[in-house]
Amino acid sequence: MGDNTTIAWADATFNPWIGCTKVSPGCDHCYAESQDNRWGNDSWGKGKPRRITSDANWKKPLQWQREALLSGKRHKVFCASLADVMDDEAPAGARERLWELIDATPNLIWQLLTKRPHRYLRYLPAEFKHGNVWLGTSAENQEYYDARWPQLRAAAACHHLKTFISYEPALGPLSPGWWKINQLIGLDKRPAFPNWIICGGESGHGRRPMEIIWAEALAAECSIEGIAFFMKQLSARTPHEGAALIPAHLLVRQFPE
Repeated sequence: MGDNTTIAWADATFNPWIGCTKVSPGCDHCYAESQDNRWGNDSWGKGKPRRITSDANWKKPLQWQREALLSGKRHKVFCASLADVMDDEAPAGARERLWELIDATPNLIWQLLTKRPHRYLRYLPAEFKHGNVWLGTSAENQEYYDARWPQLRAAAACHHLKTFISYEPALGPLSPGWWKINQLIGLDKRPAFPNWIICGGESGHGRRPMEIIWAEALAAECSIEGIAFFMKQLSARTPHEGAALIPAHLLVRQFPE
């Protein structure tokens, strides 16, 4: 497949536009902002102009669709690494254009990720024709998981879509288990757990260390509860070095069925 990504849990990355606004501690060392600045741009922050990507870039998923159709394998596309699909300052019409592209590529699995899951219900279309979307949110610690998971699962339940959590960068311990209590005592009938959790430490200059016990405890809980677990990396200078540091007992890279 063309345009392979260095992100271990996807086959390709698609950015409909570039730019975002930081919303939580996980954004502090944003690699996308740093990359944008190196390119001589200024697309981060409230009121800063988001830059829609080229028509040539928008045609790439159509090529991936043809390749996936020929191979008989559905390719996973992460959207977006240099933006947030639920940014309320997205370029006019770009999000609607993205929904049309998703419907035109049924052999691609679109992994939508946001730090603003409360906006899924506002901005998602009434339905995706092929159900080829996994809805995700980032959660860097328990506080943000507890705030964002209910919003994510509400939107996913309305659209009958798989859910995932990007626990990256991991800045504190995270346990999804306490939501099960509400389900067991009958207070909540929605899914207690996401379908998939990606776990990764921070990389780059000024990185904040990840305790390995956080990953070990989460991996064990995911195994017990039937949540697919993907250990991406530990904290290191680069993602490649962080992946090389994963001990054998944590080298688990599952995907939801």
